[in-house]
Amino acid sequence: MPELPEVEVVRRGLQSFVVGHTIERVRVLHPRQVRRHLAGARDFEDQLADQGVVGAHRRGKYLWLSLDSGDAVLGHLGMSGQLLVRPRAADPERHLRAVLELSEGRDLRFVDQRMFGGLLVSPDGAELPPEIAHIARDPIDPAFDEATFFASVRRRRTGVKRALLDQTLVSGVGNIYADEALWAARLHYARPTETLRRREVERLLDEVRAVMARALEQGGTSFDALYVNVNGESGYFERSLAAYGQGGEPCPRCGTPIRRDPFMNRSSYTCPRCQPRPRRGRW
Repeated sequence: MPELPEVEVVRRGLQSFVVGHTIERVRVLHPRQVRRHLAGARDFEDQLADQGVVGAHRRGKYLWLSLDSGDAVLGHLGMSGQLLVRPRAADPERHLRAVLELSEGRDLRFVDQRMFGGLLVSPDGAELPPEIAHIARDPIDPAFDEATFFASVRRRRTGVKRALLDQTLVSGVGNIYADEALWAARLHYARPTETLRRREVERLLDEVRAVMARALEQGGTSFDALYVNVNGESGYFERSLAAYGQGGEPCPRCGTPIRRDPFMNRSSYTCPRCQPRPRRGRW
C-alpha cells in the first residue's frame, strides 16, 4: 500500500496538473470504486459536473481535491490505486475505473487493479473532509504536535511500531518507513511505548521525517508497477532501503544479517545487533 511519501508525490502532481481546471464531466466505469459515496455512481457523477478544482490536499494516506463549491472529492489509493493525468485521446488503461474529464482536453483517471481504493464526494469538505477528521496529522505537517504525540504514545502501552502504524496517533507511516525509521533510531519494533524516553521519541520522529524526505526526493518507493505518480513514473527509493525487505542482507551499519519477523500479518525487519529485542517486548 502506498505510504505518506508516495501519496504526497501524487498530491504534488495533482496540484501541478489538476488544480485550476474545471471538471466538465465524470464517468464511473465500475460502481465499486465509488462504493463509499452512498448515493451511488450517478449521483457522484452529477455532483461533480462543472465544478472547479481549487486545491489538492492530503491527510495521512488520504487525498482530496477541494472544489469551488466548498465540497471535496476524497480519495484513497488502497493497495493498487493510481490517479493519472492523461490527454483525453489517450487509450484507456486496462483497469480504468473512473474518469474526471477536465477542461483543456485532460482526464484525471482512477485506475485500480485490486479495487480496494475509492472516491466519494464530501459535502463541505474542502478544508478537511469530516470523513477523515479522526486521522492524526503526519510528522511532516508543520502543525504536528510532538508533545501530544509523546504523551499519547506513553499512555497507549503497546509496541513502538504498532504506535507508529496507528493512524489516530500519527498518520502516513506504514510498514516500510516504520522499519526504516526504527532501524535508523536503533529501536526494536516491540519496544514497549511506556518505556520510551522523550529524547528517544524525538529521535524516532526525526528519523521518520528524514526517511520520508529522502523518499520524496526519489519519487517514493516502488516495488512493482502499481505505484506511480500522476505521469505514470515510478519512484526509486527502494534502492536505498537499509532494513525493510533486506532479510539476510548485511546491516549497512554493522554488517550483521538483517532479521525478518512476522508482524501483524506482514513482516518486520531489524538488525539483531543494532536493534536488540527488549526483554519484555509488546509484540
